[in-house]
Amino acid sequence: MNATIVVYGSSTGTCEAIAEKIAQRLGCEAINVQNLTAEVIDNNQNLILGTSTWGAGEMQDDWYDGLRTLQNADLAGKTIALFGCGDCESYGDTFVGGIGELNNGIKDSGASFVGAVSTDDYSFDDSEAVVDGKFVGLPLDDVNEDDKTDVRIDAWISEISQSL
Repeated sequence: MNATIVVYGSSTGTCEAIAEKIAQRLGCEAINVQNLTAEVIDNNQNLILGTSTWGAGEMQDDWYDGLRTLQNADLAGKTIALFGCGDCESYGDTFVGGIGELNNGIKDSGASFVGAVSTDDYSFDDSEAVVDGKFVGLPLDDVNEDDKTDVRIDAWISEISQSL
């Protein structure tokens, strides 16, 4: 596996805990998006990016500066996988919209994106994170479906590991 880093934005600690699980299973480091720099990007071929979703389907606040850092970096040839936290019951109309917003900000960067996930087995009304019938990354609802989190992470890591 090429140099890989997990970068997360988390306000309540849920996305941080999930990022740590993903990093542990991939054998790499997880860092808060507040610590994302051009040097971190340059030193890693694979970027696993995670955000919680707030408000009307928005990224976690720290990601706005992080997104600018990504947009100013050369991502051509990098491999990116996205994951996000949301609440499918209370916010079913904007479920994991934060990863959709993150994806929209870097989708034309020249990077290769891996880890799209089928919408099957998810209950939600709408999501900016769904493109061509699939989530652009791994959606997790650790509030209402915490019993599915580990299984979903393991299946996703098994899939993306082939591209890292």
